[in-house]
Amino acid sequence: MSLLDTIVSDITSAMKAKDAERLSTLRMVKANLMNRKIEKGSELTDEEVQKALQSLVKQRRDSIEQYNNAGRTELAEKEALEISHIEAYLPQSATPEEIEQAVADAIIETGASTMKDMGSVMKAAQAKLQGKTVDGKFVSEAVKTKLS
Repeated sequence: MSLLDTIVSDITSAMKAKDAERLSTLRMVKANLMNRKIEKGSELTDEEVQKALQSLVKQRRDSIEQYNNAGRTELAEKEALEISHIEAYLPQSATPEEIEQAVADAIIETGASTMKDMGSVMKAAQAKLQGKTVDGKFVSEAVKTKLS
């Protein structure tokens, strides 16, 4: 069963359970995936679905930050709830220790010594964290602290 099929079946489950918040989030996810499918012109692979879900999570994190800055905590909480529903379909997140280790290995591997090498270190670190959910902002901060 593909990831998209799982999401569709979970929509049915959420309807039966009368879980309005989860249902709303899953419908939004399905609509986003259907739009991407139309843009692509063919079925989405599980990897493409995961990238779409990661993009949705990132959008929600940005929204939370903006809502908190504007003092709209109720909207920030709604976005955080949506993130928890979406992340259920993503692989486990990388821990800060795993990110630090991947960055350290990438610096050794690329021979980086200055901030000019940040791009190559980021690319190598992201490759080492493949298969886990990783926020690029955390990797970027880890690279900056190691190279500074």
